[in-house]
Amino acid sequence: MLIVAAGLPGAGKSTIVEVVGNRLGAPVVSVDPIESAILSAGIDSDQPTGLAAYLVAGAIAEAMLSGGGSVIVDAVNAVEPAREQWVRLAERQQTPIKFLEVICSDPELHRTRLASRHRRLAHLAEPTWHAVEQSLDEWEAWTGRTGAVPRITLDSVQPLAVNVEQALAFLGS
Repeated sequence: MLIVAAGLPGAGKSTIVEVVGNRLGAPVVSVDPIESAILSAGIDSDQPTGLAAYLVAGAIAEAMLSGGGSVIVDAVNAVEPAREQWVRLAERQQTPIKFLEVICSDPELHRTRLASRHRRLAHLAEPTWHAVEQSLDEWEAWTGRTGAVPRITLDSVQPLAVNVEQALAFLGS
């Protein structure tokens, strides 16, 4: 199965999918460390490194799916073309796909989490609250083919264990 996480930076998706991946024995392919590695190779930050990271994540996920395993992709996936990439991958691999959308319904908690996190990605700056607000402004509705893909929305104000159990129940259905 292809499991795709989506949500604003700092919403809690990486924390949730890390635990879900461990519980399922499924690797997590995260776009941000890939982008940081691309930047560490000397690629200028004015190049489309974010797009490149999504494409590299897609290639890694495809290789894992080709081997018969499940994989979780961890990325913002704010726009329809980003989400559509994963739908096309699932079609090519003839594998089921499900989306885990992670939100944080408490803006102050979201802001606090964002301000206190440090992911140790040397070449990728932590997003600011302003950047998150811009991402929210750019967030596209789930429409077209991605709107038809099974999706659960998890609110990270809930305890991690609750979100993990909801995700696992959804993925098992």
